[in-house]
Amino acid sequence: MPKSTPPIDPDQLKDIVSAETMSASVASYDLGMLMSQTRRLASDYREQTGQALPVTEELARFDAINLIGLKKIVEQEGVDATDETAIERYLIKGRVIFKGGKARQKLGQLGLHFDWNHLLMVIYDPQYQPCQVFKVNRNVIEMELEKLPVSKRGSMTVAKYKAIGELIWAVDD
Repeated sequence: MPKSTPPIDPDQLKDIVSAETMSASVASYDLGMLMSQTRRLASDYREQTGQALPVTEELARFDAINLIGLKKIVEQEGVDATDETAIERYLIKGRVIFKGGKARQKLGQLGLHFDWNHLLMVIYDPQYQPCQVFKVNRNVIEMELEKLPVSKRGSMTVAKYKAIGELIWAVDD
């Protein structure tokens, strides 16, 4: 004999309907709107707690692709975007520069074992708004990394990437 399903409590029904409505409204959001809300949330969170939310990499991918006019890549690990010809393959990284932050901020490890040929570094202000995008050739990065001691290899400062890269986009002041 099949089990019967117990009746749903009216309060539970409200929760279910509310959850379904929320899912529908989230699905109808436009990605640009979500990124705008993410910027505001991350900025407010940092202001309230002193801690940064880990959203910079996703914002950097979104912004670099849209600001520079690239095609997003999802099927190739370690490559975030390509140009229209798919010849130029980009790794995209981002960094928020907070006032009073560390003087020698690092960008972090780069996946040198992946098949990208340019790094795009997106620099953000404390409100997570993009300020600059730098393009750095992979060969230049590898030559600079070779100069570093083995223990430091793979990680350079934001200032170093700026010095060896080319500013390809900046916000209008």
